[in-house]
Amino acid sequence: MTLQKKRVGREWPALVLVAMAAMAAGPAGAQGVVYRCPGPPVLYTDALSAKEAAEKGCRSIEGTPISVIAPVKPRTPTVSASGTQGDLKVDAKDQRVRDDDRRRILEQELREAEGKLAKLQQEYNNGQPERRGDERNYQKYLDRTTELKASVSRQEADVQAIKRELAKLPPPNL
Repeated sequence: MTLQKKRVGREWPALVLVAMAAMAAGPAGAQGVVYRCPGPPVLYTDALSAKEAAEKGCRSIEGTPISVIAPVKPRTPTVSASGTQGDLKVDAKDQRVRDDDRRRILEQELREAEGKLAKLQQEYNNGQPERRGDERNYQKYLDRTTELKASVSRQEADVQAIKRELAKLPPPNL
């Protein structure tokens, strides 16, 4: 088995060199017969003579059809004849109801977020939160202060995001 591996190992560089020489030969070399040589990496070459090809177990692929698979083109969505633009629109009354529901939900979320922000700001106490009994180690106190500051920042960003969403809505219907 090791003798066979050594022989295959010696043939492979030789085949590569032969293939590279065929490419360097230019268009004149491209008009020869193309051979398919077996091996772990299957080799296609036109640089072998008929005798060399027979010695290496290569077969001519002259009459064999070559398959080329075309890439799949993405489809563009088509509108069906039954679905018109009018079908996609929502009645103005239904849209007002949806907008009012959305406004009500966002206002409720805003109240909850502002309440949570007020609670966090009170606990943060402008960067000087009260020390707890389990924070005898000063580093634990600093870690909690850092976490509180990050929580306050996140909550402020949440409040601002909800306010932006509310600003996008049409004015409420009275």
